[in-house]
Amino acid sequence: MRFPTPLIEATLVQRYKRFLADVRLADGSVETVHCPNPGAMVGLNSPGNRVWISDSGNPKRKLRHTLELMQVEGPSGPALVGINTNLPNQLAQEAILAGRIAEMSEFEDLQREVRYGENSRIDILLTAPGKAPHYVEIKNVHLVREAGLHEFPDCKTTRGAKHLRELAEMVKQGARASMLYVIQREDGDRFALAQDFDPDYVAEFKQAVAVGVEAYAIRCKISTQEIIACDRIPMEMP
Repeated sequence: MRFPTPLIEATLVQRYKRFLADVRLADGSVETVHCPNPGAMVGLNSPGNRVWISDSGNPKRKLRHTLELMQVEGPSGPALVGINTNLPNQLAQEAILAGRIAEMSEFEDLQREVRYGENSRIDILLTAPGKAPHYVEIKNVHLVREAGLHEFPDCKTTRGAKHLRELAEMVKQGARASMLYVIQREDGDRFALAQDFDPDYVAEFKQAVAVGVEAYAIRCKISTQEIIACDRIPMEMP
């Protein structure tokens, strides 16, 4: 996924109220921008971090600019992180269509946001004649606390636990179902669940895997021009 317009470099002043951030531009002015990430963003909120924002080109939009990338000081040194949680579905779709996830390659049709479960929408539904439908739930990952280890979640996620239960139910009905963790940073080569942040999510994950839900992690290459989900990394099962 290439950014449609050049990103603008700035400095983070503060992130607050989940969807807002103040950034300082090169001319010294401070602007409030949209922060498309409702999570805790553990390890990413330090004032003074370099950030990159996109310009919608719409002067009538309440917040014209959107926070896209952030450079943080990780356990292994500086790391560029994609913080826009609206992007992983697109990144996953591109990776699947490019054949980078072999376990999801046998399909003829890919649909996004299909209704299923308890008033939910599956991120991606893969189908092909004569094959069981494959439900794919996607989660954004940006937490790194230990050198080389990506983790999810970074806060309690009751919604995430609900999705695991719904995937398990699809498997019981004869479908395939997968959790796909899209990692929007490059400074790790392993993935695990963060038991201390949400033990209930980890418990639901174990139950889902026990009935046949699959789980995969794919890491992105990130620059200020594009983000590509392309590197499969091993998952440490809880």
